[in-house]
Amino acid sequence: MSTPKWKKLARQESLKKEAFLKHRKNELFNLNIKKTFIEYEPKKSTFVRQTKEYPSFSSTTDETELFKNGTGKQEPKQYTGEYIVGIATMHKSNLVPITKDCNPKDYSTMRRN
Repeated sequence: MSTPKWKKLARQESLKKEAFLKHRKNELFNLNIKKTFIEYEPKKSTFVRQTKEYPSFSSTTDETELFKNGTGKQEPKQYTGEYIVGIATMHKSNLVPITKDCNPKDYSTMRRN
């Protein structure tokens, strides 16, 4: 059973009236208060970061000492073709590399089981 229309309209009117009075009350209250500008001052942090002291790159004068401990260019990685023998298909398009140690017949029986 739903609420009668006249009760619903009466409730809506009372809610509108309360909202209007609340708004007016806030307006009158805000007129009496003078707002002053307060400049923002951030809080001082008590956290102090502890870092190790490392010598600067430019602090050493000997160039051989600089490059002795530094990292050089890496050699490019290239596959030699010794470990992987072939590729097997396990299920649909699931390709699996076959290595030297594995038997390719095991992969073929797995696919059919």
